[in-house]
Amino acid sequence: MKFIVSSSALLKQLQSINGVVTNNPVVPILENFLFEIEDGKLTITASDLETSMITELPVEARESGRIAAPARILLDTLKNLPDQPVTFTLDEETYTIEIASANGRYKLAGENATDFPRVPVVKGSAPVEIPSSSLARAINKTIFAVSTDELRPAMTGILVQLADNQVTFVATDGHRLLRYRRSDVGAGQTANIIIPRKAFNLLKGALPSEATPVTVEFNTSNAFFSFNQMRLVCRLIDERYPDYENVIPVSNPNRLIIGRQEILNTVKRISIYSNKTTHQVRLRLAGSELTVSAEDLDFSNEAKEVLACQYDGEDMEIGFNARFLQEMLSNIDSEEITLELSTPNRAGLLMPTTPDDNENILMLVMPVMLNNYV
Repeated sequence: MKFIVSSSALLKQLQSINGVVTNNPVVPILENFLFEIEDGKLTITASDLETSMITELPVEARESGRIAAPARILLDTLKNLPDQPVTFTLDEETYTIEIASANGRYKLAGENATDFPRVPVVKGSAPVEIPSSSLARAINKTIFAVSTDELRPAMTGILVQLADNQVTFVATDGHRLLRYRRSDVGAGQTANIIIPRKAFNLLKGALPSEATPVTVEFNTSNAFFSFNQMRLVCRLIDERYPDYENVIPVSNPNRLIIGRQEILNTVKRISIYSNKTTHQVRLRLAGSELTVSAEDLDFSNEAKEVLACQYDGEDMEIGFNARFLQEMLSNIDSEEITLELSTPNRAGLLMPTTPDDNENILMLVMPVMLNNYV
């Protein structure tokens, strides 16, 4: 069985799904791409059992067939070929694959396609359509706060809450919490699903930059994302997500408004002098001044900066992890940010002062215990 395809077109499709392939998979067949040819169309599947990505492209072919092709050697070969038509000859009995280019021939050993795991199919789900730009933004605004603690599996994914007139994405690692809500995407149904971090990372890399509708479907065990010629199927995390709404403090009488870039740059500089274990920076709020300071007692390093700000509330001091603050401030787009506080031992709420239309971003960060230095 033969097919002819552009080397660069094939490489582009393989690279878009290659992130699924792991180096030491549970089943050796998963080191391969599954090639399926039917009606002049090549469908390529990559899987790690938990997540599968499927893409397709037109090829010149007269026959149908299936074979598993080794991912790494195939990618390395195509990367080093100039853009040209290449001919693949597949032997479904010996599982050998031969690639013929303008001035070379390459022979590699494939595997039996029947050993490749079947990709789940969705049945009876009502599809939800989300613009690719909105989905990419939601992933970017939450994924950095996903936990890596395998002992709390629910928190290793992003909670997606579907409602009639809005979609909410939530991520937390126990130290900070991100809630991203869009009111311009209605699901027409109510459901809570937890998407694994890896699946959303792969999706983020594959989403097109131009506006494209993404169709989302799900059942009790899997979620399905499809757009253009790409599909992603992932197993849902079957756990109960923490009741995050109860963690968000309701009464926050102390309110700080300050330029986002200004405080971000200050925290970056001050954190250089913080303790390398705690990364603690101290925020002292008094009048219309914010003092940001840090000290590393082990090395006698200390730093302090004073910034002008709008502050409405009682004088207070609170400590935060500088790395968390930096990541959160870097993921807000507005020129000014609002930090709402209640007491030094309760979580602070960070948000854009002027949010975008149809978008609500809430970032919660837990304080760290302050040392006794003055």
